[in-house]
Amino acid sequence: MRNLKLIWDFKGPEAERTAAHHLIHLDDYLKNEKVTSIATGVEQVSDNHHIAYVALKETFMPSVRDALKPHRGQLWNDL
Repeated sequence: MRNLKLIWDFKGPEAERTAAHHLIHLDDYLKNEKVTSIATGVEQVSDNHHIAYVALKETFMPSVRDALKPHRGQLWNDL
């Protein structure tokens, strides 16, 4: 079973704050829907581009994708 990283992109001068706020909602959703995540967080891509993400097992991906509409996804490499 693969691990996936679902990503929400935020750009602009408020990108870091917006991504951090979005992460609160992601964590709430995971808790309320009893979805086990591998990791969640915020990462800086550039000065004006931050992401919020959730890493999870592939079996959880369809329901989370359909409910939360991530902008993109990739394989999760936790090394």
